[in-house]
Amino acid sequence: MDYEEAKEKIVEGLSKKKSKTKFYFNDLAKIRAAKKNINRMVIEEVLEYWSSGSTSLYGLKGAGKQAHAEHED
Repeated sequence: MDYEEAKEKIVEGLSKKKSKTKFYFNDLAKIRAAKKNINRMVIEEVLEYWSSGSTSLYGLKGAGKQAHAEHED
């Protein structure tokens, strides 16, 4: 599976989960071929990385309450 196919599969998988917007790396790695592509997707701003210092999470760029709060002027 090439990168574009993996990206499509990851975005599709995350889009279906309406009750959650942030995911642990291991949650994403369960999606086939995600593990090696997650960092590239963060660089391309498909996914965003969020850390509280003790917890690291990933989500679709612009999804969730945190995204709206961070972009307020």
